[in-house]
Amino acid sequence: MSEAAERPATRVLGTPRLTLVAAGVEHCQAELAGGEQLARLLQARVPPDWPPPLADLEALCWYHDYLLAHPGAEGWGLWYCLSGEPRARTLVGEAGFKGLPTPQGEVEVGYSVVPAAQGRGLATEAVAALVDWAFGHNEVRVVLAHTLPDNRPSLRVLEKLGFRSDGPGIESGTVRFLLERAATSAFKSESLGGTN
Repeated sequence: MSEAAERPATRVLGTPRLTLVAAGVEHCQAELAGGEQLARLLQARVPPDWPPPLADLEALCWYHDYLLAHPGAEGWGLWYCLSGEPRARTLVGEAGFKGLPTPQGEVEVGYSVVPAAQGRGLATEAVAALVDWAFGHNEVRVVLAHTLPDNRPSLRVLEKLGFRSDGPGIESGTVRFLLERAATSAFKSESLGGTN
């Protein structure tokens, strides 16, 4: 059996401007080894300002170890966000979940975009795709997010997608936001009929 046949298929999501690639163990190992190996695996250019803010080595190692401990959890962790045509893609950010859904049906989403790609709505586009993907799993009832109250761009991403503030976050100084499955249908109906 070939190496490609032994490896599980990579999960990929498409949006109008992005390709999201779910990180497997091999992606995490490639990123730990350096930008060249990650670029080769993703078939994309890795920009000099990689990784994006808040995406540190500790988080990458956590995702790597989580995937090793939870075979089949690919998609419930890190997703790489690529912009551009297939032959000229650039890694612009990452988004993802902090693990499998809880018994209560909750998942937490996080996101970060490299400085050169900020302010273009790419984080909103990536998070929207991941929220849709998560709610495509019947066990997911709520998507959570945590951010700092003065991180205006992050707050705007959550507001645009219909998340609502739900009090203090888990980490000191953060605010918790949530989006319930039931609210997404109403939100999509309103936004389809209204102007943006």
